[in-house]
Order: sequence, then C-alpha cells, then structure tokens
Amino acid sequence: MKQHNELARRSAIARILADRGDMLVVTGLGSSTYDCAAAGDHPLNFYLWGAMGSAVTVGLGLALAQPKHRVLVITGDGEMLMGLGALATVAVKRPENLAILVIDNEHYGETGMQRTHTSSAVDLAGAALACGFRCSATVRQMRELDDAVPTLQAAKGPILVVLKVSATRDPLVLPPWDGAFLKSRFRQALLGAQVA
Repeated sequence: MKQHNELARRSAIARILADRGDMLVVTGLGSSTYDCAAAGDHPLNFYLWGAMGSAVTVGLGLALAQPKHRVLVITGDGEMLMGLGALATVAVKRPENLAILVIDNEHYGETGMQRTHTSSAVDLAGAALACGFRCSATVRQMRELDDAVPTLQAAKGPILVVLKVSATRDPLVLPPWDGAFLKSRFRQALLGAQVA
C-alpha cells in the first residue's frame, strides 16, 4: 500500500543544515535550491540554477577534488531520475566524503507537478544500493530524519538518503542568481587566499 508523505521539506532541510559546519553543499535546480536558500544562504552553497541532471556529478567532482571536506548534494527526485547513471559513477569512484540527499515529493515541481516514477515503483535508495553505495535509506518520518542527519553529515560515503516529503508547494526563496558571483563566492569561501 502506498504511504502518504507527511514530512515538510523546508523544516527537514533546515534540520539537516542546522549544524553543517564547513560542509560543501551542491543543490540541484528549482525547489532544492529554494529549500537551501530558505534554510539560510551560505557562501559554501553552490546553487546549480539550470543544470538539470548534473547535481550529483558536480558533487562527485567536488568530493574528489576536496577529499578533506564533506560534500552534500541536495537534489530532487526528477533531477535524480534524469541523472540516474551518475549513481553508478559515484559507486565506482567511492568518495568517502560524499552524501546525496534526494528530496522526493514524487512530482516534477518545476514543470507543472506531473507525477514522477518514484510515485510508482521506482526506488532510488534501492538503485543506489544496487549500484554499490556504502549506505542508502528512505526517510518518511521525523524520527528517521533525526537518525539520518548524522549519517548525512559524517558517515563514510558514498551514501544516499531519499527524503519522502509532502508535495505541498512552498513560497520561492531565491538565493543570488548571478552564476559568476556564486562561483567566485564559493571558491573564495573554500580556497580563501589561494584564489587568484
């Protein structure tokens, strides 16, 4: 029997990012970017405004280039379905510092709320395990979220957590839009004086 998703995405993301420290966060386009901005814009957030399907691969590259930093990719179910092959590449590369959070409302929020395949039989957490991820889970309740937060922040990766959330639409909270500014701000926050 299909379970109804009750978790509110904004409060869940705020909980996950509350004690982030110097974690690097890569967001997918649309709602995952708005959710992270609503939790508080941060110079170590790298917002992918228009690169649908690329959040996991960008996060993988960052994790490989910065092995001393925790990298958290926050993306949606529609984007993860589009970039499903990236899970196989992550599993092969096995970055221990990479965590992926898929915010799954079972809808394409940016194109009209059409249902995604995760509303039917597609199990993204199962796909990650089948690819060879170290750890993968689906979270539907607040107590499960409380258990998942330390995993996302510190467990040996690669890991993937699917956060099943309500399809309720939240107001837009837009971070800076300028790609060059976001890139420079992120590089400066990460590399400091090393940036030329």
